[in-house]
Amino acid sequence: MDPTPTMTGNPTPWRTALVEDDAAFRASLASAAMREPMFELVGAAADLPEGLALLRECRPELLLVDLQLPSGSGLALIEAATHELPECEVVVISTLADDDSVVAALAAGAVGYLLKTAHVAALVEQLASLRDGGSPMSPVIARKLLRLLAPGRGVPGGPGTAGGGATGGETPRLSERELAVLQDTALGYRFDEIAQRQGVSVHTIATYAKRCYRKLQAHSKTQAVARARQFGLIG
Repeated sequence: MDPTPTMTGNPTPWRTALVEDDAAFRASLASAAMREPMFELVGAAADLPEGLALLRECRPELLLVDLQLPSGSGLALIEAATHELPECEVVVISTLADDDSVVAALAAGAVGYLLKTAHVAALVEQLASLRDGGSPMSPVIARKLLRLLAPGRGVPGGPGTAGGGATGGETPRLSERELAVLQDTALGYRFDEIAQRQGVSVHTIATYAKRCYRKLQAHSKTQAVARARQFGLIG
């Protein structure tokens, strides 16, 4: 694992881990992230075994992971983070843009998918949308998802398929806390404001929001609020 300095200057930076086998790209992305007060880089790894160890030792709140890793697929890391660290947000940063890779990563629990074709500064800027519950997506990936989710196109585990949640006819079951986050979101509050209103951390609010998105099969705050209203879950 790479020894990595931590950042100061923000009271609640996201503890961030990076798993990427390309040393030059890893160093460049780490350097760009460390310049942003939102992130506290707690470590970087070059392959799957190191990534799993980093995940368990550092317990990050944000995991940035490539899908093509030595000794295995980044999907294993996404699944491990989803099951072992439910409050950890996972964003894929990869060169892969095929349908199968995108769907598999999102189905495994990733909340964002960015392509390495963008400059690292732009990638870090897109990651900032996580603060407000967004799902950072490269434009190519966003268009691909729109096409896959179009009427008549079934995505495994997504809307229009068995277990699709919000479009399957059965009202999703949201906890009281999840509903409170959705209701405050619908009223226009930002995640940091909701955290203050509810007396919890921004990371906790982001976790509740992520669970809402999954249960409602939504990919943004606007879509989650709209679907919750369709089900009569919030006003």
